[in-house]
Amino acid sequence: MARFVSGNCIELLRNGEEYFPALEKACDAARHEIHLQTYIYEEDVTGRRIAAALSRAAQRGVVVCLLVDGFGAKDLRSGFIQEMRDAGVRVLKFRPQISPWTLRRERLRRLHCKLAVIDAGIAFVGGINIIDDMHTPRQIPPRFDFAVRIEGPLLADIYPVVLRQWRLTTWSQMRRRWPARPDLIVRAQQCGGQRAEFVIRDNLRHRKDIENAYLDAIERAKKEIVIANAYFFPGRNFRHALAAAAARGVRVVLLLQGRVEYALLHYATQALYRSFLQAGIEIHEYRLSFLHAKVAVIDNQWATVGSSNIDPMSLLLAREANVVIKDTEFARKLQLCLSQAMKKGTQLQLESWQKQPLPSRIMSWICYGLVRFLTGWSSYGRAPEFR
Repeated sequence: MARFVSGNCIELLRNGEEYFPALEKACDAARHEIHLQTYIYEEDVTGRRIAAALSRAAQRGVVVCLLVDGFGAKDLRSGFIQEMRDAGVRVLKFRPQISPWTLRRERLRRLHCKLAVIDAGIAFVGGINIIDDMHTPRQIPPRFDFAVRIEGPLLADIYPVVLRQWRLTTWSQMRRRWPARPDLIVRAQQCGGQRAEFVIRDNLRHRKDIENAYLDAIERAKKEIVIANAYFFPGRNFRHALAAAAARGVRVVLLLQGRVEYALLHYATQALYRSFLQAGIEIHEYRLSFLHAKVAVIDNQWATVGSSNIDPMSLLLAREANVVIKDTEFARKLQLCLSQAMKKGTQLQLESWQKQPLPSRIMSWICYGLVRFLTGWSSYGRAPEFR
């Protein structure tokens, strides 16, 4: 079970502009071990930059373990991977079989978390993939996204999860453990005043931990709920919790993707807009660039940053990781970032939304029905709340 731990130092990192230099610096300072796990890894300027940092560490004797998702990194050139391996980096793909001609549900269960742990003393958790977020064709860069840098006792919860995933993947693909030095002793001394918990989603004991963390905070909210999410298609329980909060006078604000990236999910989400607006929930669409964030702030004292979207893929299938922080200063800093983004977006109004052309509404409900069907199929029918 997740638990709140005191004494942490947690820094908010905005976009790749802040995240990648911090990650590279930590890798260059590593003395013993680096674990990096990501959904997407692109061989672009950023991907080569991080690969160089990992290779430098491996060449000076650091154990470097890179785990990428088989689908998210499907285009990663084998030659690029071999270059890292030649430098001493241990590279594996999670579920590498992605044949489009084989319809198997388990292949939808992806490694979607974005985690890094250096020397069991510094961790990075968030939604930022290893990809150049300044490369956003036909848009103003960068992608709108967040991560956090963590030091302190919370590492005692993060490091074992990262280590376990690496070992499980190694065993499943090689039927043996990759030779490694003994586990590091977690550097978990108190170094700050922030309380936080590390919550994950997997297909075993932690199926609903992230969703339950959201629901618990929403039900306790007294003044304001602000959720920024790239792919937002919540289940029935989540929708009812937001509506109930709005009904008791809580300001509920959704900052969502305004640009079409995945058409099916985009239009399915829009089928929910009318009910949200009728419930008094604000909807702001961010259209300046890609909104890739998966964050929330509640009552300016509870915040979460991570990889989990509020959609069936994240909440029912993928491996995800979020950090929940109970700290007023951190929450206010994140809330300010979201407020500034809302000013650059468009707030939807119920009156104008009700006047949508009939073809647009029909398209939304067709997509909604398809997503519901696919959700039931992919989760073996165990998703009654996504109705």
